[in-house]
Amino acid sequence: MAKYNYPFPELGEGLHEGEIIKVLIKVGDKVTDEDIIMEVQNDKAVVEVPCPVNGTVLEVLAKDGDVFHVGQTVAVIDAEGDIPDDGNAEAHSQEADAAKGSADTTSSPAASSPADAKEGGAAPAAVPAPDRDVLATPSVRKFAREQGVDISKVNGTGKGGKITREDVEAFQNGGSVAAPAAAASAEAPKTEEKAAPAAAASAGNVSLEEERVPFKGIRKAISNAMVKSAYTAPHVTIMDEVDVTELVAFRARMKPVAEKKGVKVTYLPFIVKALVAASRQFPALNASIDEESNEIVYKKYYNVGIATDTDNGLIVPVIKDADRKSIWMIASAISDLALRGREGKLTPNEMKGSTISISNIGSAGGMFFTPIINFPEVAILGTGRITEKPVVKNGEIVAAPVMALSLSFDHRIIDGATAQNFMNYIKTLLANPDMLVMEV
Repeated sequence: MAKYNYPFPELGEGLHEGEIIKVLIKVGDKVTDEDIIMEVQNDKAVVEVPCPVNGTVLEVLAKDGDVFHVGQTVAVIDAEGDIPDDGNAEAHSQEADAAKGSADTTSSPAASSPADAKEGGAAPAAVPAPDRDVLATPSVRKFAREQGVDISKVNGTGKGGKITREDVEAFQNGGSVAAPAAAASAEAPKTEEKAAPAAAASAGNVSLEEERVPFKGIRKAISNAMVKSAYTAPHVTIMDEVDVTELVAFRARMKPVAEKKGVKVTYLPFIVKALVAASRQFPALNASIDEESNEIVYKKYYNVGIATDTDNGLIVPVIKDADRKSIWMIASAISDLALRGREGKLTPNEMKGSTISISNIGSAGGMFFTPIINFPEVAILGTGRITEKPVVKNGEIVAAPVMALSLSFDHRIIDGATAQNFMNYIKTLLANPDMLVMEV
């Protein structure tokens, strides 16, 4: 037996904290490496976090609603068998005992919130996770090390995206690994803490009611991402329109076929295909800047992020390898990701790794706008609604369905002419959907 201080894990690349929605363990509970011990809100979804060891819970230092930083101790477990090699086992037993003992004379660690530690008290030492953004049992991690497999590159097919021994073996043998299973997460609490309405006295002594809710969770994460993007990448947005008469007709002809396949085909899959084709022609739009090495990284894979509105805020699920998927496959993936995204059941792996993104304001009735780049990407295509407008065809003015397009790009590596040529190529493909067949 060894005391194991379980550190709050890193649940996504670059994420340093998360809000604990629900703690599912209590002192005295017997736990195994198959048990879910808490539900955590990361920047995009509610994630079920499994226990890393087998044993008995000695202390629980977290409670519902706490915001923990990566490395802070969530619980102390009397562990049996293999334990993660992250420096949190026997070496930290004395620290845990000291903390527990001091509770009799002062205050216990459980009574102090992470925020208290951040503001004034001594915060728990940050202990880096051995495998970033990875959910796997100690035995599986050990097996991966013995086989020389980088477990962070293995897709998990277990519950909540958990990596199994079979996943490691499949990766080692070069076989295809199934997409991570969706994390069956409980819906985040709908009710948030509300301060009592405050009477604000105006110049005319009129009381105005206020309602205050904590600025945290997914809304805070969106805020941080938007601010970082806006203040890092010099944004330029160009706007244009395209006559989509042929696309509208083509989609109408495909509807009966789609119904037989059980697939809902919107205009978005065609836009994804056009975006990928244009990115091939203009690789600067599918790039990023490595700030540390001062290099431009041109990516030869095409993962398209789809901005999706949910009750809890904006999320960006990703269509991986969109260049290798048919329009049917893309349409099915968009529907699946959007549905599970609104239910809060996407895994972190399904919301990272995008190389260029799409934001569709047309679904809400909008037209032109200035979308914020999904940093560290360098471009995002905004699509507006399709409206009937007068256009000139063969010297005559006729009514035609016209789609609004807005392209924001990082002016550090993309010039205006390049961006407009990129937009022109997308317009050509959307105006002539038959050409998309040639871009598979």
